[in-house]
Amino acid sequence: MADISIADLKTKAKIIRKEIITSTTAAGSGHPTSSLSAVEIATALFFGGMMRYDAKKPDWPDRDRFILSKGHAAPLLYAVLAEAGYFSADQLPTLRKLGSPLEGHPNMRRLPGVEASTGSLGQGLSIGIGHALAAKMDKKDYRVYVLLGDGETDEGQVWEAAMSAKKYQLDNLVAIVDQNGYQQTGPTAEVLDLRPQGPRWEAFGWFAQEINGHDLEAVLNAFEKAAQTKGRPSVILANTVKGYPLQDLLKADPNHHGKPLKADEAEKALALLDQMVT
Repeated sequence: MADISIADLKTKAKIIRKEIITSTTAAGSGHPTSSLSAVEIATALFFGGMMRYDAKKPDWPDRDRFILSKGHAAPLLYAVLAEAGYFSADQLPTLRKLGSPLEGHPNMRRLPGVEASTGSLGQGLSIGIGHALAAKMDKKDYRVYVLLGDGETDEGQVWEAAMSAKKYQLDNLVAIVDQNGYQQTGPTAEVLDLRPQGPRWEAFGWFAQEINGHDLEAVLNAFEKAAQTKGRPSVILANTVKGYPLQDLLKADPNHHGKPLKADEAEKALALLDQMVT
């Protein structure tokens, strides 16, 4: 998919956003706004020629790995995996239903394409380091991508992992921080303000880039620069908006953490997405 156009990627992103909204509203629970903020990041990775994978062979040893450390954004992961062909999109409305493999947080034992069972925040980067180290030891060239939330970087384990990744010169590891400005209990700036994060990661020996996380060209360029970086891991600090592009619809509650849209809100959100130019 290396020759896919930006317009095609925007269309794909719109489809994924609709699936996030419809699946969480059907479930009556979930984290739509946490999922919506990272759509361009995941779209660029899976459909912009950045990741190597085969949906028909989810355990292919040479595949690139994507680990959703912010596991509550599972609706995003499920929508992307369905669009990539890992399973039928017909399963998406079963999100959080009894017996469904689309659990509230990703479960690698139940769904193809899920690389790690996540939900306990702060652990995804450590898991990614394990994969990246394995690639080095096995002399494999696959790459590992880990998506974290900005609130998640409050966790000390994230920074222990950051030190380890530099020690082992894991240039096959890319962390992406979804800087949407909110976490469960409020704005990240009020809970524990780590901004600017770039100098912090650089102090730990990482190559850091800060971008507009909703600009697909910027996201793609950042991934390309990360792939060209040798001798140290990379982090992409993606400035995003929680619930994007529905922030005006949600302005009464810009965090809207862990709340699905009501049926009438979802109808308005889908109509708004239909009006967007791709």
